[in-house]
Amino acid sequence: MTNYNELKNLAIQAGFDDAGYLDVAKLEFLQEVRDMCAADKCHNYNRSWSCPPAAPGLDEMREKVKRYSGGLLVQTVGHMEDSLDFEEMMASAKRHGENFDRLRDTLGGDYPDMLPMGAGGCARCQPCAYPDAPCRFPDKMTYSMEACGLFVSRVCTDNGMKYNHGKDTICYTACFLLD
Repeated sequence: MTNYNELKNLAIQAGFDDAGYLDVAKLEFLQEVRDMCAADKCHNYNRSWSCPPAAPGLDEMREKVKRYSGGLLVQTVGHMEDSLDFEEMMASAKRHGENFDRLRDTLGGDYPDMLPMGAGGCARCQPCAYPDAPCRFPDKMTYSMEACGLFVSRVCTDNGMKYNHGKDTICYTACFLLD
């Protein structure tokens, strides 16, 4: 049986600001979230194997998730000088990615079939081989929660985790589905 208190401690040790249990049964894969990707605000749409339209479709994600009994929701919170503090936004995103990779490596031994979903598209290869060649590291590629159709703030709320951490903060959220 998975000890989620122990996993939460591992997440905090990996550098995350918060972590908690993720009830996989509460995940809703929504077309409207996938449709938001097409607006290309993150500049990854149709440029990466981990983002739409190349990322798995909603039905495929719903099927994949059925095998998981629970998960771990993790967050990195950045504290900005003001709402336009781009440097802190980028530093927090970088810290979140490093925390994510560190925890992914830690969990990989006990959960080799876990499904990690990050904040934003996979950034392992710059540039991504998409669409000219297959993914160079398919076993390390990470889909974003949004690319999978998850409305991140709702996932947090549905699982008792704060999403808005107050004025002049930015929150990056990811999850690990575990079997």
